Amino acid sequence: QLQASGGGLVQAGGSLRLSCAASKRTSSNNAMGWFRQAPGKEREFVAAISWNGGNTIYADSVKGRFTISRDYAKSTVYLQMDSLKFEDTAVYYCAVGLRPVPSLKSDGYIYWGQGTQVTVSS
Repeated sequence: QLQASGGGLVQAGGSLRLSCAASKRTSSNNAMGWFRQAPGKEREFVAAISWNGGNTIYADSVKGRFTISRDYAKSTVYLQMDSLKFEDTAVYYCAVGLRPVPSLKSDGYIYWGQGTQVTVSS
């Protein structure tokens, strides 16, 4: 139900844009979010956006560098990642929230995509 894309290999300081397409049935009235998991670490929150795009929240580690947005008509959420750092290397997952407002916690999400690898070389 969720298809994430856009990951890849990029040098530190570079940019990538992740996309996640969801079905209208599962996402139109729900917040959507991005999480990431680095090797040997727990999955962590990255960013989330409300059902109508009016409210966004970010992890402190990405604030000012990443931007989350959504195209309501396309049921797609994006994560623009700029000024990438080596520590941003991880598998990135998109998810559909349980509610219209965004959540910082993974248990606030009901559907998860398969993940896309982002590798930042130093």
